[in-house]
Amino acid sequence: MISANDIKKEALAMGFDACGMARVQPAEGEMEYLDRWLDEGCAADMDYLSRHRELRLDPSGLVEQAQTVISVALNYYPAKHRAPSDPYIALYAYGEDYHKVMRRKLKQLWQFISKQLPPEAKARCFVDSAPVLERYWAVKAGLGWIGKNSCLIIPGKGSFFFLGEIVTTWQADGYDLPMRDHCGSCMRCVEHCPSGALVRPHHLDARRCFSYLTIENRNAIPAEQAAKLGNRLYGCDSCQLACPWNRFSCAAKEEAFRPTEEFLNLKIDDFRRMNEEEYNRIFAKSAMTRAGLDGLKRTLHQIK
Repeated sequence: MISANDIKKEALAMGFDACGMARVQPAEGEMEYLDRWLDEGCAADMDYLSRHRELRLDPSGLVEQAQTVISVALNYYPAKHRAPSDPYIALYAYGEDYHKVMRRKLKQLWQFISKQLPPEAKARCFVDSAPVLERYWAVKAGLGWIGKNSCLIIPGKGSFFFLGEIVTTWQADGYDLPMRDHCGSCMRCVEHCPSGALVRPHHLDARRCFSYLTIENRNAIPAEQAAKLGNRLYGCDSCQLACPWNRFSCAAKEEAFRPTEEFLNLKIDDFRRMNEEEYNRIFAKSAMTRAGLDGLKRTLHQIK
């Protein structure tokens, strides 16, 4: 029978940067926090976050008789960055769409696992695509802790990571323990949030967040926030770039996350002239399709 250590070794060999195991249990405390956050309107118009509450509470609703959440993290920090004077694009969007890359790697990991389990063992792989509390399970699986900017921080590695999960009926021979918070008295992420979206530690108001306003939001960016937008075209990494733990960030090894030279050199005039055909060619495999060309053009009119 396969062990938890066997899985961790294989995950690291496959290119994941962290892997841990958590026992499936209802996430009562986390759901209480989420309910309060939603009640305060902090999700803006992301209504999907209020749906499927029971599945978020207990992943055994996603996989019947689930026993274990295998949580993994994959580094996306780019070796090369766009010029500071060019329209800013969040670092997670530099390469190919992480949903596809992570799902492919998770399925490969499960294939390795399932070959050493009875045929009745079941699992489902998730990458930001189902009502799964990803950061919560990453903490439960011992990968890191939630920083004051609401990002998962992995000690000695930082926070520029995609998260993914395998929810399975396999019962691990050992489960990891949550890690204590190592943010201490540091408030740099809160202090460097350009829009005041980090109202207080561990409390992000999406209505003010540039990541929400430039990606998920389909309306004009409110004038109060647009005045603080700077040159941010797609997303914002200010709270992460300010975090001392990200001094440990290193270039991602995953080939799919390496940006093209064309992408790195796109200027503001290139975006202004861009048509649908060119947009589809450049961003065909990118997560930037989430905003669409209309969304980019909308933000383009409001950035400095």
